[in-house]
Amino acid sequence: MAATRSFLIATVLLIAAVAAAAAFIVTRQGGDEAEPAIAARSEAGQSAVERDAGTRSALAPPNFDIVRVDPRGTAVVAGRGAPGSRVVLMAGERALSSVEVDQSGEWVMIINDPLPTGSAELSLLMTTAQGQEIRSEQIVVVAVPESRDQTPLVVLGRPGEASRVLQSPFDGVSTGPLALETVDYDESGTVIFSGRATPEMRVRVLANGEQIGTVLADSDGRWSLEAGAAFAPGIYDLQIDMLDEEGRVTAVIALPFERASAEQALTARQQGRVVVQPGNSLWRLARRLYGDGFQYTVIYQANRDQIRDPNLIYPGQVFQAPEDNDAG
Repeated sequence: MAATRSFLIATVLLIAAVAAAAAFIVTRQGGDEAEPAIAARSEAGQSAVERDAGTRSALAPPNFDIVRVDPRGTAVVAGRGAPGSRVVLMAGERALSSVEVDQSGEWVMIINDPLPTGSAELSLLMTTAQGQEIRSEQIVVVAVPESRDQTPLVVLGRPGEASRVLQSPFDGVSTGPLALETVDYDESGTVIFSGRATPEMRVRVLANGEQIGTVLADSDGRWSLEAGAAFAPGIYDLQIDMLDEEGRVTAVIALPFERASAEQALTARQQGRVVVQPGNSLWRLARRLYGDGFQYTVIYQANRDQIRDPNLIYPGQVFQAPEDNDAG
């Protein structure tokens, strides 16, 4: 009898142990299912945040592709942006026009109200469907002559890069397909040359016979080259060569050039300053700035310390450009 009771007690204890183990397993399995569900929800939330942050960081700023301005000041402007967003064309902080970007990421504006005479700095402000605002890295400087009888100068720029002439009343200095169009100074005072050449051809820049550098023209025939720190301030005989596949010179441009000091180069980025470009003369500068070539004396009087001969100015020089007829 005692043995039977012992057997029954042992059986009950075994059943209780099995039940407890089963309860633990069921409870544990339920917990294991709940924890991955919570983790999955957490990961999903993090992924959504990361995706949103990634979308914001990957969203490219709006770009200019085409800027055409006629002598009257009316313009056609086109570019790219995020599909479905709205792009505003700004002149300084003033909105000129706006348009929605189509599904292919392109936009076009027609500016019927003439741009004012003088210089204007254009930029873009894009607002996405989610309300995010992104400003363009590019800027476009437009110079409309006072006379409104000459093709305005239109220059596209981005900080730290060479400016690109989109439209000009003059063609810089050229020989056949080779051209030197602009001379710029970046934020550090480095000289940047840019121009045109036969696509995929090599361009070489020399100063007083010493090579400054070489660069390949891109598929559109555009090229730009930054001069190194060893290119010291001074007046040089500048030479631009275009080379074929075998390194033979096929076109040459030669002209005097003055490399401004770092201090002068930094002032070139200030309001009321102008960098002399290839093909410029005091007459042309005055006509572009004031609408009258006879006003060249204004520039001359304001820069007598740099201009030794009014008939001889050098690309790369940085001049003060007074806003009125008083050279001070």
